[in-house]
Amino acid sequence: MNIKFLETFVWIARLKSFRLTAEKLFTTQASVSSRVAALEQELGARLFVRDSKGVELTGEGRRVLEYAEHMMDTLHHLKAAIKDPHQARGRLRIGAMDTVIHTWLSPLVTRLTQCYPEVEIEITADTARNLCEQLEKGYQDIVLQTDMMRLDSVRNRLLDRYPVHWLVASGSALDRPYSSLAQLSGERIVTFSRNSRPHQDLLNLLHLSEALAPRINCVNSASAITRLVRDGFAIGALPPTLVRSELASGVLKAVEHVPLPPPMDIVASWRTGSGMALIEEVVDIAQEVALQYSGHAPMDGVTREIASLVG
Repeated sequence: MNIKFLETFVWIARLKSFRLTAEKLFTTQASVSSRVAALEQELGARLFVRDSKGVELTGEGRRVLEYAEHMMDTLHHLKAAIKDPHQARGRLRIGAMDTVIHTWLSPLVTRLTQCYPEVEIEITADTARNLCEQLEKGYQDIVLQTDMMRLDSVRNRLLDRYPVHWLVASGSALDRPYSSLAQLSGERIVTFSRNSRPHQDLLNLLHLSEALAPRINCVNSASAITRLVRDGFAIGALPPTLVRSELASGVLKAVEHVPLPPPMDIVASWRTGSGMALIEEVVDIAQEVALQYSGHAPMDGVTREIASLVG
């Protein structure tokens, strides 16, 4: 049995798309279709049903998938046994939200290039929502963002949790005492992109405080948020770790005696299945780097693997 045909079958089952599988395996849709046809002919069973909604496994396909996953795992372990895993080759696609880009992404890439010198690292910066969509479609191998992905085929790990504070420009008109959250919400507020987890958490907090018509400005760039807060445009709801130098120099300061927004989770999400050992090693390294950057203690196994298989 041709291993490449099995690999193609497994990726179609994961991505539910012949087109995305062709892109993942750097081949054409015609080649993908040909491999599936050859595998179906060899097994004497139809493996997929294709309709306007996409691609679904048949009953026979689901049974074959279980064996195919085991075979791909065995092949992966065989290769690892005869080859130094640190000499892995290929391309690793990492999607990261802006907060990660501006904090510990550079140390992470440095560590990865030291551990896997033959691996090409491709970085994509985007919002959490877009990154999750890209992972689901197979365009990313790992995404670093704020949301747990509720998919059977995706594993999630909480890497770190950043406190979020109200921050203002020192000496600005906004740099004054606030007696309550409702009073603070009367000023312009700037935070992360609309419908992101931090934005939703902020809305919920202000709703519970009975704030009336808060003016929340959503920005998908951490550096732009920082600049707007520094210029006295608005009160920022963001993690202090993102603006360490500004706080240390006194350019920004925290608003005191007002309830804080919920902390921001930093989550790694990646696909489950065979041949993912390298990805999980990278997630381990990402967590080490993230915790080292923030100075937080390592989390226990229960906390760090919040949803190993969600579904």
